[in-house]
Amino acid sequence: MKITGSQKKLYLLALALLMVAVALVCAWTLWGGWEAGSSALVTSSPEAAPTIVPTACPGGEESAAQPQAEPSGQTMSTVVYYQDNYGYLVPVMRSVAYQDGIAKATLRMMVQSPENDMNAARLGLRTVLPEGTTFDLDIHDGLARIDLSEQALNLADAAAESNMVTAIVQALTEFDSVERVEFLIGGQKRDALPHGTDISKTFTRGEINLETAASAADGLEPVMLYFPCESGSVVVPVTRMVYSDADVNTAVLELAKGPSAQSALEAALPAGCGLIDVKVENGVAKVNFTGEFAQLVQNSDGGRLALKALVLTCTQFDGVDSVEILVEGQPYDPGEGTLAVPSFANVASDIENSYIQTQASMIFDYE
Repeated sequence: MKITGSQKKLYLLALALLMVAVALVCAWTLWGGWEAGSSALVTSSPEAAPTIVPTACPGGEESAAQPQAEPSGQTMSTVVYYQDNYGYLVPVMRSVAYQDGIAKATLRMMVQSPENDMNAARLGLRTVLPEGTTFDLDIHDGLARIDLSEQALNLADAAAESNMVTAIVQALTEFDSVERVEFLIGGQKRDALPHGTDISKTFTRGEINLETAASAADGLEPVMLYFPCESGSVVVPVTRMVYSDADVNTAVLELAKGPSAQSALEAALPAGCGLIDVKVENGVAKVNFTGEFAQLVQNSDGGRLALKALVLTCTQFDGVDSVEILVEGQPYDPGEGTLAVPSFANVASDIENSYIQTQASMIFDYE
């Protein structure tokens, strides 16, 4: 990557401002200035603070209660949906203070605000709901009825509207108690948002970041692929429709083809790298690549993010618990821990520092 002197100065200035902003937010957090209060931000040591998998309330209104006093210091995990600079939705697992009403709290983290925007920026991402948006949420018998305030109508175009709707549906259906999502605006049922996005139906969990408008009705099958984001800090799930069986062989073959020509995502595998075959034995996907695969170590991170994308693409299938790599039929060791199956595609605590480091390294990666 070539960078002129003026571009380098702008990069340095932007990076410095971001680091200063992060430092100010951290300081403000320590002083107890956020709305949740200092008691909601205090966490115990990892040994004393078990992670609690969130489950939305089985019925009735999903409350916005503050963290309970009894489990103070404990944390719970929830999946927040952000978007990157090109509009791709990115799921991120965040650790938050133990609290009731976790589904509603999750959605609140997706609304544009100084605090939420800073948390997203530390990941190289952006929030998806307009500033000032509030909502009521009722969950009963698998149906989540969300009533958005009229601020939700303040989006720039149909793409932003679609992202907001999809992000809300995906975030809510992460909870076992939610199977369907219905939208209201200001207490009223609407057929569409201002730019034409249909909200008349009841939504179920569907494909995310669909590459084309093709569907199963066209004789195609969806297969999920993971590609590194251009920010160099997260992997992005992409749904590609294929004519082949949606299995691990097809997924790795499509991954080797790289993202679509119109995509801003990064290829997971080196240019020219081909797939020889994939064999699944005793839960292990043994993936055999051509010799070009060895060039992966030339990536700025040694190929760790690309390997993560490969592992996630393979282990989404039943019967695949781990991945081994071969190059031209010979075992290949990409480095300790690089083929470990992650607990989730993107975990905030693992990636929030890598974004700043990646941006800093880009400044000096020039000839």
